[in-house]
This record gives sequence, structure tokens and C-alpha cells, in this order.
Amino acid sequence: MRRKSRRPTSPLPQRHGVDPAHLRLPIEGDWPTVRAYLVERLPAVGAERIDEALAGREIVGEHGPIAPEEPFLPGAHLWFYRDLPEEVHVPFELVVLHRDEHLVVVDKPHFLATTPRGRHVAETALSRLRHGLDLPALSPAHRLDRLTAGLAMFVVRPEDRGAYQTLFRDRRVRKEYRAVAGYDPALELPRTVRSHIVKERGVIAAREIDAPPNSESRIELLERRAGLAHYRLLPHSGRTHQLRLHMSGLGLPILGDPVYPEVLPEPAPDDFRRPLQLLASAVEFTDPLTGRERRFESRRSLAAWTDPRAWAAGPA
Repeated sequence: MRRKSRRPTSPLPQRHGVDPAHLRLPIEGDWPTVRAYLVERLPAVGAERIDEALAGREIVGEHGPIAPEEPFLPGAHLWFYRDLPEEVHVPFELVVLHRDEHLVVVDKPHFLATTPRGRHVAETALSRLRHGLDLPALSPAHRLDRLTAGLAMFVVRPEDRGAYQTLFRDRRVRKEYRAVAGYDPALELPRTVRSHIVKERGVIAAREIDAPPNSESRIELLERRAGLAHYRLLPHSGRTHQLRLHMSGLGLPILGDPVYPEVLPEPAPDDFRRPLQLLASAVEFTDPLTGRERRFESRRSLAAWTDPRAWAAGPA
């Protein structure tokens, strides 16, 4: 079996914490120039922008910038900076709670994506941390939804990433969440919810189907007042939107949820009112590299519980 060749190190540094795009030319092909291949391969970019990038020496190979008339070289590696989408700045602080040679643990605000995806690229926790902490090789140990606030873990060195990601894959991280939702006196709590969750690519909402359970969440009532309640949620699996779906299934959709029980029209990118009242409040695990017991706790609170009138009104 032919071994996959190792990708060369990019000659371009990250920009604003974002890696340059990498492209390898095909081994076979009859394009006369690199430009001809790029125009065919990247129609969304367009010939005009490709010509501009080549003239500006913005597309580079292993030995330097690619000239506009550079002959096609099978298997060659190219790098260039993507034209990033216009992004609205998320005006909330990303707090670093812990940093050592292996791990960075942060307290993420609502509305900030964890990693670049779709229209969120530079305005993500990963890009901010890579740039702000000067850690270009930083990578996520897991993923926290953009709308959920709280604890997110990142790995400093690429060689350590597998050890920490395996903790999450094997369910050896004890996670605790807090949520604010309605109160139902007829609902007996605590209780454990189990269901089979399916999340289809390109579909916003996950759904539950009649099949053997692949998800499990424990729901506990902490406090209640004025028709609302403060809950502790303990997921024993990590399905997409699991806690939001399980709470909605109990008739207790989390306040501020734009997807469950009903997908609402997407708000404007700069609408930061009434965030989802879900917080990743604590994580606990045995460090796979040091053997130490670790516990981290969020310093954030849920506005719908601490100041419900202000949360309902939204920012002035």
C-alpha cells in the first residue's frame, strides 16, 4: 500500500490566528500553468481574483511565490490566504482560566464559536487564542456550541491532542451544565433521560427517533421561583444539541433556544440579545499526561436567573 506523503510546513504564518489555505496539485493533469488549474479548481474565487493574487505574490509554493506563468507541476503544494468573510465582532471577553504546557482552559462567552466554521472564522475562540497567546499550533480538545457559554479546553502541542480528545471520546470527562427553563410542578425530578438522537448534515435541528438509546442526560432541579427554574444537567454522552433536545422533550425548552422546540428565524449577526441560557459550568477528569485529578469551574452565571428582567428586556 502506498503511504500518504507528509504535508510540508506552510511557508506562510497564520493571520489573525487563522491558518492559510493549503492546496496540492493533482499528480495527473494537462493544465499548461498553475493559474489554469486554479481557475478551473476555484471557480467561486474567480479568474480576476486569482490573477490579482498571483500578481501580488500572494500564492506561494515550497520555494516561494508562484508566478502568473508558472508551469503546472504535478503534486506541488500551494498556500494562500483565504478572503475571509465579513464578520461581526463578538463584543464579549474570552477569559483564560488555566494555561500550562499542555492545556489552555477558557471561559467562553455566548455567541462566540469555538472553532472556525462557515461564516465564523476569525471571530472564534480558537483564532482569538492562537493570535492572543501566540500559540499557532493550539487545537480544540472538544467542541462547545457557539450559543453555549462556559468551559472549553484546548491542547497546546499537536502531539498531545489525541490523549485529550480520547478523554472526551471515551466519556472519561465528567461534565456539568447549568440551565434556566420553565418549571413544571408535575414533572418528577431528578430524572435520567435516554434517547436515540440523529443529527443530519445541513439540518439545523437534531431529532429523536425510535431506536436503542445513544444519549443519556441526568436532569436535576436546583432552585425555582416565579415560574422559572435553575437546573443542573449532567450529560453522560456528547451528542449534538443533546441537553437542549432532552430539556425540550420534557416540555422545558431552555430559555433563549432558537431551535428547540421550534426553529426560529435566524437573528441578525449583531443581535446579542437574550442568549441561550445554557452554561458549561464544570469539567473534571484525570489528566492523561500527568495523572493529576483536574477540575475547572466557570465563573459565569446565567442572566435569566441572576437578573431575569434585564435578560428578558435585552441590552439597552
